[in-house]
Amino acid sequence: MKKAIQRVGLLLVLTAACMCSFAQQKAAEKINLGDPMPALTLTSTTYGNVSAADLKGKVVLVSLFATWCGPCQKELAEVQSALWPKYKDNKDFRLLVIGREHTDEQLKKYNEKKGFDFPLYPDPKREAFSLFADQSIPRAYLFGKDGKLIYSSIGYTPEEFEKLMKTLETALEQ
Repeated sequence: MKKAIQRVGLLLVLTAACMCSFAQQKAAEKINLGDPMPALTLTSTTYGNVSAADLKGKVVLVSLFATWCGPCQKELAEVQSALWPKYKDNKDFRLLVIGREHTDEQLKKYNEKKGFDFPLYPDPKREAFSLFADQSIPRAYLFGKDGKLIYSSIGYTPEEFEKLMKTLETALEQ
């Protein structure tokens, strides 16, 4: 009987810890579905500057990553093989892959090493990242042509990437 009570107690503690972690993660969200895109400004000596005005009327995918992050590597490999070839020439689409805590020079070397041909924008002081969240990468945010958030994800799974691709296709058709 004592062991059963201990097991139930342990289960309750673990459940509470998971719920607390989930609540913290949700609290860390700074934008939610239907919210407008934050006033984002990116500066890159390699790829040029991006302002909110450049994004008006476009479907915009913001991907936040770090070069040391394993799940980020998987997601960016999918971007390179599946997403970028399909949408890079679409005038109604803009891809903003932002390297959290990385400089232009670091990202240039990283892009060369990985063989990616999509632009990577630096965010050395987390200024762009902080508009979206406080923690956790990779993150993806998809904004419709009206500038409102229509999809977001934290982490990477093939299934979640497939949802992103379908949502992107639908947004571009509208």
